[in-house]
Amino acid sequence: MLKTPHDYTYDKIADSIIKQSYRIESNDIVQVRIFSNDGFKIIDLANSSANFNRVDFDYLVDRDGTAKLPLVGRIKLSGLTIPEAESYLEQVYTEFYVKPFVTAKVINKRVIVFPGNGGKAQVLNLQNGNTTVIEALALTGGIQEDGKAYKVKLIRNDGTNKPKVFLMDLSKIDGINVGNSVVMANDIIYVEPRYRFAKTLVTEIAPILTLLSSTVIIYSLFIKK
Repeated sequence: MLKTPHDYTYDKIADSIIKQSYRIESNDIVQVRIFSNDGFKIIDLANSSANFNRVDFDYLVDRDGTAKLPLVGRIKLSGLTIPEAESYLEQVYTEFYVKPFVTAKVINKRVIVFPGNGGKAQVLNLQNGNTTVIEALALTGGIQEDGKAYKVKLIRNDGTNKPKVFLMDLSKIDGINVGNSVVMANDIIYVEPRYRFAKTLVTEIAPILTLLSSTVIIYSLFIKK
């Protein structure tokens, strides 16, 4: 599964990929909180209660990269980092709030991890917007015993017909640099499993040996009679 030919040309891991911050994409659900007065906490001295003067809402980024937000309607947010989106929304909501302060985070970011034990995989929901490849592997239990740490693939769909495939060698300390690449929503991390001939052979012939043993036992019983 997800194997590549021996002569496959992998995409180059540039510094721009390693240092890339997460960018909002289509189908992301972003949680937005808007505070007025630069987020200043307003204290109601009459009843000693705290009022943050805050508005919360979640929005879905549609396929065209836009989201329909309260008061401002549709605006384009795909392609923006979280800090860029926060700054942009603060500008947009200046018309409706006094010195708006905005926080935002993606709440449905997921990646798929194949840790190197064949077809088994995990869908990982990520809370941290800047989760790295190494962190994602650690959250799923790390590279399995049968996995090739020197052949870890990061598969990313960039909107074209052919996904980008980056090859990472995490078997050496030098691999930390590329392993700290930030994963994007819907990335696939695939650790190529080792092909263990002896183990596979035993697994495949075990049913045959069991059948032969049963046949011999039954035959012996009939011969004794």
